[in-house]
Amino acid sequence: MAAIIKETQSIREAVTFINAIDLNKFSRLISRIIQRLHLKGERTFSEEEEEKLQTALLLDKKALNLVLETASFILEQAVYHNVKPHSLQQQLEAVHLNPDKAEVFSQTWATAGPELVERLRQRIFAPKRLEHVGWQLNLQMAQSSQAKLKTPSAVLQLGLHTEDSEAQENIFVEFNHQELLEFYNKLEIVQGQLDSLT
Repeated sequence: MAAIIKETQSIREAVTFINAIDLNKFSRLISRIIQRLHLKGERTFSEEEEEKLQTALLLDKKALNLVLETASFILEQAVYHNVKPHSLQQQLEAVHLNPDKAEVFSQTWATAGPELVERLRQRIFAPKRLEHVGWQLNLQMAQSSQAKLKTPSAVLQLGLHTEDSEAQENIFVEFNHQELLEFYNKLEIVQGQLDSLT
């Protein structure tokens, strides 16, 4: 299997810091990271917790951030490549991570990895999801400058749901006949591409 973790300058620095961390503290740190890795836009630790971690792990702020980012990166790569725990351990040892620390990653990945993969699989990648479509037709019959006028239009109501919120956001879009036809044709193209994938 190709290496999922390349030995960059940043990885080398992070490995040096990780190798110096107490094994029990490191094990708890990795467990916390993997439990919260699926949460979009949320920090793994609050600022107050990070200050306590700096003291507990004997790291400055920059070093702690590097350790947290690198540990998250390693676990994200394990998810993306769906790597086996033993292979993950070997790859981490190849970038000079101590065998006991590599084993912590491997064991944590073996126990919590499948649940993380499932959570990420169910997560919505787009910020909003279409929940409801409503429509109405309008016909303008006259205007002050024209007595006889027939201008049809359609108004689509798109009810969007955000993963973080219970409320539904409604967007209204008005189309004339030509715009609606172009929109329909684009949807047909999208549908054809989706059908070809399944």
